[in-house]
Amino acid sequence: GFGGTVRCLERVGPFKGMDMMLTGRNLSVRAAKKIGLIDHAVPRRHLREAARQCILNPPKQKSLPLWMKWLNHPRLRSWLAKLFIKKVSQRVRRAHYPAPYALIDLWEHHAGDRDKMLKEEAASVARLITGKTAQNLIRVFMLQEQLKGLGRLDGYQPKHVHVIGGGVMGGDIAAWCALQGLNVTLQDQRHESLAAALQRAYALYKKRLKQTRRINAAMDRLMPDINGHGLVKADIVIEAIFEDVKVKRQLFREIEPKLKAETLIATNTSSIPLEQLSEALTKPERLVGLHFFNPVAMMPLVEIVHGQQTSEDSRDKASAFAKTISRLPLPVTSTPGFLVNRVLMPYLIEAVTLVDEGIPLKVIDQCAIDFGMPMGPIELADTVGLDICLSVAEILSQHLDIEVPKVLQDKVNRNQLGKKTGRGFYKFKKGKPVKLNVEKNYTPPTDLQDRMIMRLLNENVACLRDGVVENGDLADAGIIFGTGFAPFGGGPVNYIHDRGAQQLQKLLENLSHRYGERFKPDSSWTTL
Repeated sequence: GFGGTVRCLERVGPFKGMDMMLTGRNLSVRAAKKIGLIDHAVPRRHLREAARQCILNPPKQKSLPLWMKWLNHPRLRSWLAKLFIKKVSQRVRRAHYPAPYALIDLWEHHAGDRDKMLKEEAASVARLITGKTAQNLIRVFMLQEQLKGLGRLDGYQPKHVHVIGGGVMGGDIAAWCALQGLNVTLQDQRHESLAAALQRAYALYKKRLKQTRRINAAMDRLMPDINGHGLVKADIVIEAIFEDVKVKRQLFREIEPKLKAETLIATNTSSIPLEQLSEALTKPERLVGLHFFNPVAMMPLVEIVHGQQTSEDSRDKASAFAKTISRLPLPVTSTPGFLVNRVLMPYLIEAVTLVDEGIPLKVIDQCAIDFGMPMGPIELADTVGLDICLSVAEILSQHLDIEVPKVLQDKVNRNQLGKKTGRGFYKFKKGKPVKLNVEKNYTPPTDLQDRMIMRLLNENVACLRDGVVENGDLADAGIIFGTGFAPFGGGPVNYIHDRGAQQLQKLLENLSHRYGERFKPDSSWTTL
């Protein structure tokens, strides 16, 4: 809104300039100098003198090459604008995120008149920033800051983490903690699991850290520990073995006598209430849930699960630990599924039910993406792992109105677990799902989106009634950062208020008449 679109394009031309603006990509100083965005790049110690020289001897204005100037011709601008729109539309829809489209429109219609473009830029920004998308995204930013604030605890600085379980989740949690500068010991009974975890860690560090020295330093902080020697010096122990209550209890009985008195004991269980696990401990007040999401390196949320016996000190330490490793802590009560899995599972189950009804996979996923989800529910289930989905669904079905679809059970029985086995609902090729085209004359049912999204919203309302989180803001934060729920909507609770709770309640009632009790509106819709 301060003329940046005009000056950026004057400096680097439409291709590089529009790429920067449409992606929001940051440039290093060297890259900015290379493309001509800035005149000089100097070390910090030379900054004052360099600035002085720039004032005394201003650099000459560099003119763009002639071919770049030609790109500003109205006819060429119109053609290029269509190209830019086509690329942007592959990532976001105009109705969801209008800003990149407004940038293209601004350049296409006004790039030939500098003064007019400056004026129109200001007007465009004013419209965007007062619009619903920008206001909701500002809300999401403030929710993020709120979660960061929950992780403040003066004087608590954990230095050593011991992770038990070298599978995908345990290994990736350990790798992430080491990346954040902590010393980590990773325990597993199988050498093969530890080797695979170290391989994944190295790939992560190579991608993130680039420099050999930094990669080696991170690898040095991650130590395989098949015998569990790291237990005695750990500030926090994270259990990340498979979802079996008896096995987890036995593990806690074995490790508790070896730990320091102040060591925090954490479980990464995705659905088991802490009360069922704390029975194995002599000091149940130091057990807390640290529920990470897969993939660990990409998902910013960690649910901080507190049971009836969890002390406030343990909960505060767990939140501070999450912030220490650059994650957003969300306090939730120890109820089946906690917040994210409980809200997500009915949505995923409904999508699988649609598959059972013969709706093409691609249609189901595209329907969710059209709503604003970053990934369709079927691809998401395949990515998480169908065995994990089945395990969580079976646990939740004991407490909630969830019926596990037979097709999900059949897939797991055939070891078609999704991305990790190369086949689930989709076949995977080089880690990506192969999505078959749908017949051109196929017409999907008109209520597909409503069936999936309304089950998610209904369960969200039920979580508020049960006090899984303290308020609607935390519910919105958890579902946005834990599932990727359309950020431009500001979160499920905010979306409900925007659409109107009464209207959505009636929609649920209509769906319940058509499809059964699973769509029955929660009793607390009337008190929203």
